[in-house]
Amino acid sequence: MWYFFSLYVIIFLKIKIYKGGLIMPYIPIIPIIIVVLLILLFAFVPMRLWITALASGSHVGIGTLIGMRLRKVPPARIVLPLIQARKAGLQLNTNQLESHYMAGGHVDAVVNALIASSRAGMNIPFEMAAAIDLAGRDVLEAVRMSVNPKVIETPNISAVAKDGIELLVKARVTVRTNINQLVGGAGEATVIARVGEGIVTTVGSADSHKSVLENPDSISKAILQKGLDIGTAFQILSIDIADVDIGRNIGAHLQSLQAEADKNIAQAKAEERRAAAVALEQEMKASVVAAEAEVPKALAEALRTGRMGFKDYYDLQNLKADTKMRQSIAGETEKPATI
Repeated sequence: MWYFFSLYVIIFLKIKIYKGGLIMPYIPIIPIIIVVLLILLFAFVPMRLWITALASGSHVGIGTLIGMRLRKVPPARIVLPLIQARKAGLQLNTNQLESHYMAGGHVDAVVNALIASSRAGMNIPFEMAAAIDLAGRDVLEAVRMSVNPKVIETPNISAVAKDGIELLVKARVTVRTNINQLVGGAGEATVIARVGEGIVTTVGSADSHKSVLENPDSISKAILQKGLDIGTAFQILSIDIADVDIGRNIGAHLQSLQAEADKNIAQAKAEERRAAAVALEQEMKASVVAAEAEVPKALAEALRTGRMGFKDYYDLQNLKADTKMRQSIAGETEKPATI
């Protein structure tokens, strides 16, 4: 835009070129050229930022600033962190910061992390800090955790001793960032899961819950020996048992469940035997009915063969009639009276 504006100014001033030289009727050409160059310079070069860098001892070339403009990189996002790094004694250059910015990184966070690590005597290389930042980690927070360890508090972890008593254990894990394992290493969730697994294993191997209550430090000692921080982004410094509470009697609960299951099995077997007895009773009744059906045939055969007389037959019929009469009388007297 400024280029076309300069051409417009030159044409407007009616510059006439002759063999003997340049003739301008209004304004001399040299001051105009100087003004145009200054306009172009201020358009492409942030002079205030260039002067700030020059005054702070972090010289940045004008060509470098123009190149940032052409690459659509905000010069302030590169020059200001560079000044901060140079003042902190870090030997960084614009190419490193600009490359990291164009890769999608956070230049300010990386520079602040490098300054913090330098003050703490860690001296993390720029390439490592940039890789951590591009991996999506908070590199400044990682450096701070390397200097000041962080305490991770686990939730209540349920573990059962051999005597069947449940213990609810809460632990505090003091960790420090392992910079070398930060890219690709597991996070806090893995550390909490491994600590919980160690607590469950240690309490489960105890003969009694009382021994765990008497010596809670035995849990932390056993867990620290397992090397739970392998493959994680942290280094476990200490594991402290914050609280141990007694929960349910899991053993008694399991025994009650087993007793209930045994009772149901016994009831099922008893019901099976009752059904078998009812079936046998029905079979016996059927046999009796079948035998009674053969009685008339046997009586007829006895009368026909002469083994039974007619008098004996009528005596049998009278006996049956008397029996039915007694049964009917007994049934009527047993019925309750109705009004």
